[in-house]
Amino acid sequence: MNTILSPTADPKQSLRDIAFDLPGRFAIARWAPIPLRLIVGFGFMEHGFAKLSKGPDASAAILHALAVPAPHLTAWFTILTELLGGLAILLGAFVSLVSLPMAVLLLVAIFTVHLPYGFSSIKLMAVTAAGAQFGPPGYECDLLYLACLVALVFGGPGPLAIDGLLRKWRNIGHSWTYLPMH
Repeated sequence: MNTILSPTADPKQSLRDIAFDLPGRFAIARWAPIPLRLIVGFGFMEHGFAKLSKGPDASAAILHALAVPAPHLTAWFTILTELLGGLAILLGAFVSLVSLPMAVLLLVAIFTVHLPYGFSSIKLMAVTAAGAQFGPPGYECDLLYLACLVALVFGGPGPLAIDGLLRKWRNIGHSWTYLPMH
């Protein structure tokens, strides 16, 4: 079998292999979901903690100003989804299940807050003695979070995920087998 490093390898085939089969060629590729889980999980939890630290009433007031129905209930739903959903993603637990309400939050944020400000999340307006001054963020980060959730749902949460442990447990017949130590 020809490999990329072989002097007899077909260069065109080697380039195709590199371009289209990187995950199949490198065992480390299975770890790719880990950084996605870490940043999405941490990011959502950070947003949830920020809302919780300001108080749910502050979030409810913002939601009320946006004409979101049942703003207090929605504020708590948002905070809990960000905290618990973020933790679940971080741990790789119930990824497909928790991704749905998380995606809903992101879509609501896009269409109720960020869409009028365009795509870019960073709008440098000026640099003053006090530091950089930025304009309102667009929907870029929301789309990145959505893309990460989609990748985790369709590609799986990767190794070191609770979902993998649950799948193994389910495959051995829902029972824990006692194995004596030697």
